[in-house]
Amino acid sequence: MDALKQKFHEKSSELAKEVKALLKEHGDKVVGEVTLKQIYGGMRALKSMPWEPSSLDATVGIRFRGYSIPQLRELLPKVPGGKEPLPEGLFYLMLVGEIPTEEEVKSISEEWQKRASIPAHTFAALDALSKDTHPMTQFIIGITSLQSESVFAKRYAEGMHKSEYWDATYEDTMNLIAKLPRVAAYIYRRTYFDGD
Repeated sequence: MDALKQKFHEKSSELAKEVKALLKEHGDKVVGEVTLKQIYGGMRALKSMPWEPSSLDATVGIRFRGYSIPQLRELLPKVPGGKEPLPEGLFYLMLVGEIPTEEEVKSISEEWQKRASIPAHTFAALDALSKDTHPMTQFIIGITSLQSESVFAKRYAEGMHKSEYWDATYEDTMNLIAKLPRVAAYIYRRTYFDGD
């Protein structure tokens, strides 16, 4: 098991225990009221589920695990000589709630490189579309075609226990993130540069 996956498993297992205990002790507690206006207003100002990794506030802006964007621009690892943080660093932070080291970010980059290959049927599915198909439609079709590679789908069909869902979901997440840049680049080239 890679280091990030191990750390994620440890942290998520501990959180699962906390949530289970909270629900056991307070599961029937009523936490608020909902007005008809809120329902029709798209749940505006209504907390409907706990979400710790990010928050959006009209006054202070968006925060990721408590950090503002300017703070993350300073704290997260960058390409040598670069000014912007690597996406791998934000991914790590969102997954485990810690600012990663350069080595941890490098490890994710290497892992995504290993997982980046695209099955031939994905390119075939995209090539079957008219070149004037909207790029986002092509992107959705490309992503959907990758379902045949889903670790979760395979393990679910084999009877995977619910306690193992996290593992298969982690694998699918890592695989999909690794593949998205190549799918997007392929669509961009075929749409705007005749495949060159």
